[in-house]
Amino acid sequence: MVSNDASPYPFCLPDALSPPEEWAALRDSEPVAEVRLPSGDQALLLTRYEDVRRVLSDPRFTRHPDAEDAARVTVNEGGGVFGEKLTEDELHQRWRQVVSRAFTPKRVRALQPGIEKMAESLVTAMIERGAPADLLRELGFPLPRWVICDQLGVPDADRDRFAHWSDTMLAMTRFTQAEIDAAQTEFAAYFAAHIAAKRAAPGDDLISEFIRFTDEFGGRLPEEILVGTSQGLLVAGYETTAGMIGKMIALLLAEPQRWAQLRADPGLVRTTVEEALRFDANPGFGVPRYLSADIEVAGRTLPAGSMVVCSLGAANRDERAFADAGRMDLRRAPNSHLTFGIGPHVCIGQALARVELHAVLRVLLRKLPTLELAEPPSKLSIREGLVVGGLERVLVRW
Repeated sequence: MVSNDASPYPFCLPDALSPPEEWAALRDSEPVAEVRLPSGDQALLLTRYEDVRRVLSDPRFTRHPDAEDAARVTVNEGGGVFGEKLTEDELHQRWRQVVSRAFTPKRVRALQPGIEKMAESLVTAMIERGAPADLLRELGFPLPRWVICDQLGVPDADRDRFAHWSDTMLAMTRFTQAEIDAAQTEFAAYFAAHIAAKRAAPGDDLISEFIRFTDEFGGRLPEEILVGTSQGLLVAGYETTAGMIGKMIALLLAEPQRWAQLRADPGLVRTTVEEALRFDANPGFGVPRYLSADIEVAGRTLPAGSMVVCSLGAANRDERAFADAGRMDLRRAPNSHLTFGIGPHVCIGQALARVELHAVLRVLLRKLPTLELAEPPSKLSIREGLVVGGLERVLVRW
């Protein structure tokens, strides 16, 4: 039973680039903390690296619980990212195997030249429009939107419609249930029509490929799985990567010696991306898990029926797992951060996200080596009300 004085969660950040003070305190003294979710329901928060890794790796625990006693993350569960209902486990895991084929290292590597070319085109246009410029608006959002829409075979003319639909799926407090319902009805109808068109005239895109793969299931998969997969890939491939581009550049420019170090040694792009992913102090809500069985964590038995929230950001700052964890080290290696999760629900699109982040750094280093923030880091503001972290804007000059 969780006490009535459980701390409200998510925690407030002291500024856009710094972690909440609660992370370190909880890791040290209360690694299983009682928290109150935006819905008013209560859950248990995990902040240590090994504890988070253990729970996420356990295939018994589901992300989107349908048990009647499961805590709700938000009041507006319907249509949101936490309101999805899983198919039965075997079908879900088989479908993940199918989707994973679309993001094999070989396929993702083949996309790299096109992604870098698009990044260069966007940066060139930004330079032509002049400084100061909002790097998020000019590059952070357009690049991943172009990438994932291109992969899904979505027409160029339709791409501007996805920002609102995506935000409603990721909302905790930003929209009413009526607004979420209306947006998601439009979103689902759009992809149902798009999938029907691809069935009639397949192309060289992910949706056409998913349709071809369904013969492994004895025929067509339920339409809602194809629609949900398309929606999920667009949201994950667009919003989260866009947010990470903005946060990564802000972290590097907030302390100019970081950008100077990378500029002096562009060979650090790969380790810099991994360290930005680890060091991100604003990764969003975290990963919920419904415990379908008792489990012992940090010397405490967590009973079946509990809702646990795994704080990936807190785990990534754990000194037990990372030496000098509170310092951004562009040379850190190895770097076994948990930003993309681990276990049966690990992020399928992580290789694609990495390619986009690498491309952004390479292009900016090449075309804008004198890049700097156009306003003090203290002026950076957080995007509020969504389950993913991000910044409102990143003003830069050169």
